[in-house]
Amino acid sequence: MPAISIQSLSKIYPSRGNAAEVRALDNVSFDIEQGEFFGLLGPNGAGKTTLISILAGLTQATHGTIKVHGLDVRADYAQVRRYLGIVPQELVFDPFFTVREALRFQSGYFGIYNNGAWIDELLAGLGLTNKATANMRQLSGGMKRRVLVGLALVHKPPVIVLDEPTAGVDVELRQMLWRFVADLNKQGHTVLLTTHYLEEAEALCNRIAMLKQGRLLALEKTTTLLSNAAANVLHFRTDQPLPSGLAARARVTGRMVELPAQNPAEIEQHLGVLRQAGVRVEDLEIRKADLEDVFINLMQGRQTQASAAITV
Repeated sequence: MPAISIQSLSKIYPSRGNAAEVRALDNVSFDIEQGEFFGLLGPNGAGKTTLISILAGLTQATHGTIKVHGLDVRADYAQVRRYLGIVPQELVFDPFFTVREALRFQSGYFGIYNNGAWIDELLAGLGLTNKATANMRQLSGGMKRRVLVGLALVHKPPVIVLDEPTAGVDVELRQMLWRFVADLNKQGHTVLLTTHYLEEAEALCNRIAMLKQGRLLALEKTTTLLSNAAANVLHFRTDQPLPSGLAARARVTGRMVELPAQNPAEIEQHLGVLRQAGVRVEDLEIRKADLEDVFINLMQGRQTQASAAITV
């Protein structure tokens, strides 16, 4: 039985005035297996948060279903919430309690009492032990983010949903959070992660789904997505315009240019074209293609072999 089963899921916002209807999700289907560390990626407006809102019971789907451990998120809402621990993007907190009190009250919502040992473990794992008696109002944004993770995990849910959990937080918190969540995943917890930090998804996720404008573009193992990408990327800086043939393939950010290359011969071909055009390059290096390269190719409509056929 999958930890999460999403079948033919659509969310349509009807037209208003002169505005056309919006399909936030368009017939999306995939399963997440128990114990999997799964990444859900896509640009802003792709439908990631809409999907998580439906999963959490905050929004109703127009069509289709989501089941958690075989239970429908609408028909069995109360029981499904016991299976889920959701860390939202927004910093939502009660300003009247200390950190420990907030965790104790959250436990009570699930009928859990006398779990002080687990709360202590959460505080230690998230670096909050010295903040346990601090009022939530006194915490920095990063510390509040840690508390949100603790609130999501206090009832030991088998499925953990992390919606942009490290947005705007420091490197120390990111590393601490991923160590803690990776340990929970090794213990059998299923993790669903959305993030704009693609290096995190590449390092953590066994399998990845990519959404664009509500549609599923790719669903594959991370290793498969990477193996079918361009083998290398030629990286350099220049102040001059690129020849038209290379410009159509290049990813340009300011002075930085990146060109995909399948083999050493193609790298030499790129360099030859640049020399012939009189383009002076600086800080030249060759690196392996990463998940960001795959993601950008997909979002720009340049499909790799891995994304040409979606594998469930």
